[in-house]
Parts: sequence; C-alpha cells; structure tokens
Amino acid sequence: MAKTATKVSKKAPAKKAAAPKAAAKAKTAKAPAKAAKKAPAKAPAKKAAKSSAATSSPILTLRHIAERISELHEVPKRQANEMMGQVIEIIAKSLKKGDKIRLAGLGILQVRKRAARMGRNPQTGEPVKIKASKKIAFRAAKDLKDAI
Repeated sequence: MAKTATKVSKKAPAKKAAAPKAAAKAKTAKAPAKAAKKAPAKAPAKKAAKSSAATSSPILTLRHIAERISELHEVPKRQANEMMGQVIEIIAKSLKKGDKIRLAGLGILQVRKRAARMGRNPQTGEPVKIKASKKIAFRAAKDLKDAI
C-alpha cells in the first residue's frame, strides 16, 4: 500500500505543475492579441510571408519530379509517374541483391552490413545484444556536394 501512496503523491504535483503552464499559455495568447491591436500594419505583412511559404513546398516528392519530367518531355503525368515508380522498383530490387547503384551527379547507394554488437539500455544501463542488420548507405557525388 505504501508504494501506491507514493505513486499518487508523485502524480499530484505533476497536475499542479500543469496548471501554471496553462496559465502562462493563456497570458502569452493575450499578449500577441494586444500587440496586434497596437500594430495592425505589421500583421498583414507576416500573413503574406506565411502564405507564400505555404504554397511552395520544401519537400520534393516523386510526384513532383514526375510532373516536372512530364512537362519537360511532353508526356502525360500518369506515364511519368509510372516511370518513376518503375525506377524505384528497379533500385529496390538491385539493392536487395546487394548491387551498388551509381547515379552520375547524385551519388552511390549501397547496402552495408552491420555486425552484431553489444549496446546499453539508456534507462537501466543494462547490456543489450544488438543483432546484425543491413542498412542502406548513400555517398554523395562530388558534383552534388559542390552544388550545395
């Protein structure tokens, strides 16, 4: 019974600590509202910057690449999308066989074997066996490194 009582007492302060955080959030929510009333000219400028950032996606997906290829080579988007899917399948099959894939101007993809080793559980410090595994490694080409 003593153990459960200590667990309950540990939970109670956590709830109390959450209440001041909520109050602090409420105070910070009010402060920008007051600032927005004082300076309405600055608020639209920020919204314009956010909307332009939202329209241009920082992540380039396979679909985006397929769209660009379809525009450049005047092929249907669907066909370009299928071609990109087939390229990915070919790469995956080759990596599964253990082949290296060298893409000129981009880099080299290859499978590397990681040996079994001993690690430690960070919570308890207890030694743990980590079994052998395979990982995909990418080594960027010099052209790519220079371009970035």
